[in-house]
Amino acid sequence: MVDIVDTATRSRMMAGIRGKDTKPELLLRHAMHARGFRYRLHDRKLPGRPDLVFPRYHAAVLVHGCFWHRHQGCRYATTPATRREFWAEKFHANVLRDQRKHQALREAGWRVAVVWECALRRSVDDVAVCLSDWLMHVSLGEIEIALSNL
Repeated sequence: MVDIVDTATRSRMMAGIRGKDTKPELLLRHAMHARGFRYRLHDRKLPGRPDLVFPRYHAAVLVHGCFWHRHQGCRYATTPATRREFWAEKFHANVLRDQRKHQALREAGWRVAVVWECALRRSVDDVAVCLSDWLMHVSLGEIEIALSNL
């Protein structure tokens, strides 16, 4: 399959994809703030700079895009038809980096939650309720919030 835009345009488009303050992240931030939760953003003191940090609950939340972070079985985790080898390597590196971040946070004593983009697309309120419950139950360890468990 041939790309429908030239290389320079595609490069500019890909460079414009944000690493933080993404739409899913903003949706979750607004929902959690509306529920009275206060958090820090991208705390540089923590491994991997989590998207949201709830110091009161000693919890870190990572908001993952299904495409970039390879959400297993998700319809949004597609693979581009061109340059398949490049994308396979890129996605593999992303997944390994995510695993290292999670492990480093856990070793530092933080509880970790992963919120997938597909869950936020379906219902921000359901995700916020699930995340709120998890935060309030300090005894709970790691959690993954995806479309399948809402």
